[in-house]
Amino acid sequence: MTALSHSPIVAALEHLTGRCRGEVTWITGARTAFWLAADGGLVPVGPGEDGPDDATLVARLARSGAEFDVEAADKGPLWVNGIRVEQARLRPGDMIEFGENGPISRFRVFDSQRRPKPTLGEIVGDSLSYLHSSRRPLPARAARASGDLTRRLIRDTTVLFRVAVLGALMLLSVLVYLQYRTDQRLRAEIQSGTAQVDVLASELAAARRDAIRKGDLAALREDLRGRLSTTSERLETLEARSEAARRVIGTARPAVAFVQGSYGLRDRESGMMLRHVLGPGGVPLMQPGGQPFLSLLGEGPVAEVQFNGTGFVLGEGAVLVTNRHVALPWGEKPAGRDGPAPLEPVMTRFLAYFPGRPDPVQLRLDRVSETVDLALLTPEEGAILPPGLTLAEAPPAPGEGVIVMGYPTGLMSLLAQSGAQFVEDLQATGETDFWTVAARLAEAGLISPLASRGIVGQATEAAVVYDAETTHGGSGGPVLTLDGAVTAVNTAIMPEFGGSNLGVPAHHIRALIAEREVN
Repeated sequence: MTALSHSPIVAALEHLTGRCRGEVTWITGARTAFWLAADGGLVPVGPGEDGPDDATLVARLARSGAEFDVEAADKGPLWVNGIRVEQARLRPGDMIEFGENGPISRFRVFDSQRRPKPTLGEIVGDSLSYLHSSRRPLPARAARASGDLTRRLIRDTTVLFRVAVLGALMLLSVLVYLQYRTDQRLRAEIQSGTAQVDVLASELAAARRDAIRKGDLAALREDLRGRLSTTSERLETLEARSEAARRVIGTARPAVAFVQGSYGLRDRESGMMLRHVLGPGGVPLMQPGGQPFLSLLGEGPVAEVQFNGTGFVLGEGAVLVTNRHVALPWGEKPAGRDGPAPLEPVMTRFLAYFPGRPDPVQLRLDRVSETVDLALLTPEEGAILPPGLTLAEAPPAPGEGVIVMGYPTGLMSLLAQSGAQFVEDLQATGETDFWTVAARLAEAGLISPLASRGIVGQATEAAVVYDAETTHGGSGGPVLTLDGAVTAVNTAIMPEFGGSNLGVPAHHIRALIAEREVN
């Protein structure tokens, strides 16, 4: 700091850049000349004094009472607040740039005996003023302003302020970390939700490819007639050979239901269902891969995955028994995963059609087993179910005969048995919708399970293994002894083991029923 003399009120220059950056030059005389040294330093010289030999005169500052005027020297350009001037009256806070390579300084008025600490506003204001008035390129200005601001905040502020800033930075760090963790969680949920939507769209695309079309009905019937011929022949042979088997099939038939349902995805927070996105003319938009566009904001129908299976009435008609993977068809699929995923699966329709009955029964889930592939369903209030089947008291022995009943291949097998006239009527009306075909079959009295006979290969605590013919859609059907009692619930196919199938033993049904009665 350079002081020329003392008086109660003095002017000062706070140097913000250059070799003298951070220093203060006090101005107490009536006239002061400023010389720019070769090293970039600014040297103040009083009246009658000569400047340094290696310095250039750049400006003169004159005081008249409380007024201060600055003028440019012949060899030194001068800028005030970024504007080149020859002469200017200074006001407190003005930014002065001395020469092409000189420092930038702020003009102040102070008490000569005490230099007050600059306020936070003044420190920030100095940096902003430099950023605005300097003629350097913007990146260099920004870097210099940021560096000076940081330096002065550390050097010129009070200890309390520094502690407060440190605390604020620590708090900000904690908030940034928490926000990062929140962003990670949200990103994981978004990715999970995207995966759910993609999987559901893939399932819908597959269902659309497998849907029954008007032009396919005739070919479908011919194809399935060939597939079912063996089963029909076996059934005729079975009935001809065994009056008992024919009686079992006839008695059990009314209790074996064709189960039909659909599910979609619902946002956990808003309750909005995932829907099809419609294009011009109200036609659902499709992705290049054939998958539908789906969105919670879609204006089309709810995106539903359709499924079917088999169930049967047990006992006095209070409950239906089926597989867990029929009652909860989303199972372990990504589209239906539980946990933090933003979308949850919900059943949109759940019906059961019984042989000889034109109207469906609405179903709801009552209980699922946590250990085996079993579930209990109950009908809507007031629905009357047909008489139910009974459970076998003991497991079957290897070599014992069993009868499996159900609806393998779902609607396709029912259509194949419906007769040529029914198929022709569907072709004429174009009614090939998943729900409409089932309703038309029920109205025509064409809902009837298939039956196939097999031999038990093994019976354990966990499963009954048998070779009766069945396929997908037959899941949840009863496996009957030749006395008509349910010895297992058909659950899985093992084609790699010569067409063997697995059933859940009847004692697991009994345990699930007992659990229901206790709770």
